[in-house]
Amino acid sequence: MLSSTAKNLYWMGRYLQRAKSTARLIEATQRMALQSRGEEAAGVAAIFGMEDEFRQSQAQGERLASLIDFLVLDENNPSSIVNSIGAARRNAREERNNITVDVWESLNALWLELSARLRGNRATLDRGALIESVKKQAVMIFGAAQVTLLRDEANNFLQLGAFLERADNTGRILDVKFHLLRPDGSASPEGLDYFAWSELLACIGAVRTYRRIYRSSLHPMKVAELMMLRRDVPRSVHHCLWMVDLNMRELADAYGTRGEADRLAGELHARLRYARIDKVFEIGLATFLGQLRGDIGTLSDEIGRQFLLD
Repeated sequence: MLSSTAKNLYWMGRYLQRAKSTARLIEATQRMALQSRGEEAAGVAAIFGMEDEFRQSQAQGERLASLIDFLVLDENNPSSIVNSIGAARRNAREERNNITVDVWESLNALWLELSARLRGNRATLDRGALIESVKKQAVMIFGAAQVTLLRDEANNFLQLGAFLERADNTGRILDVKFHLLRPDGSASPEGLDYFAWSELLACIGAVRTYRRIYRSSLHPMKVAELMMLRRDVPRSVHHCLWMVDLNMRELADAYGTRGEADRLAGELHARLRYARIDKVFEIGLATFLGQLRGDIGTLSDEIGRQFLLD
């Protein structure tokens, strides 16, 4: 497969997942803002590592409305939803022969709807409806890919991009939100804000999943375990790195060669597979996640060097 084709599909997956994750995070943050001291804007900007850019983009304080516009509509923010969907569509258009009609039409329909809404009066734009539409239609696009794409290298690169982006996003959310709720890094359930911890789970759509697995009241250590170590939870870091490792092994078999990226993918999967949440907290959750996110970034760089360079 041409490296340009691999790159387009890989980044199509990343951009789509970024838009979907951003929409879900904003939705959860809006709910949380109804019962808080109004500090959500800075916390969400920190998840994306864009505190300085956000402050520079608005002049009326760190209001949640400003954050939503920055993350959804700002054309100067390369990670905004409008830019992410536009970039995913451009990549998909280049690879019409490698994706199905269902995938292309679902993505193109989302872009056309988004464009139509943005051409209207921004003052009367229903941002909540826009975010909900992006979230639902992104699920439809990934669903179309799941049930219609040929299981070849094209699908592997699309999956690689999506799962790497998802792993990084879940790790960032857990790292930043856990620190805000437990600045001392403690996993003690004492004084737990049920609504705040529920919204942390809502950021990855796992509130009901938590109840089904643990059948108990919310506990910080169990929340961290679900988001990080449960392979059966689709948004957990473990599940994502399992899928990255699986797709890397399939690519290695297809190309008949293994490289540094393959080794790193297997190592990261093994680290999460054999980790125990009590040992993670002995090390320190922030320390563990910091190392993990750094290694995910290194893996992303190695995938680029191994497959995506022209």
